[in-house]
Amino acid sequence: MISTCGPHVRWAPVLMLAILVSGIARADTVALKANLQPSSEVPPRVSKGHGTVDATFDTDTKLLTWTATYAELSGPVTMAHFHGPAPVGQNAKVQVPIDKKALASPMKGQATLSEQQVSDLMTGQWYFNIHTQENPTGEIRGQVMPAN
Repeated sequence: MISTCGPHVRWAPVLMLAILVSGIARADTVALKANLQPSSEVPPRVSKGHGTVDATFDTDTKLLTWTATYAELSGPVTMAHFHGPAPVGQNAKVQVPIDKKALASPMKGQATLSEQQVSDLMTGQWYFNIHTQENPTGEIRGQVMPAN
């Protein structure tokens, strides 16, 4: 018997299975960003300080990974945190503290988030701020938003 199906048809089930498996195994990664400015603090601060947070969030593992950089602050960093839930202009409690040993720029870290934290982060309800001795409640701050 001669097959009327070409080689591409015989491989179709294998290709479909490979596509399905790769789709299941691959999580989405969401790029996030915050521009840190003294004017974003509540209340606003007067400072030459500025910085950025570049982060990624893995939707499968719920792992938030970040790099925060800063410059021209009034003094050494005493604390840094992700806070939420809060819209721009409001304060909120600490959600993810930055280890005191990791406060030098660039700050790098990661944390696994709870379902509620994920919901708040993904709806723009988190911010990042950096504290100094001169500005103990925060010197620069920025809302964490999708990078695109």
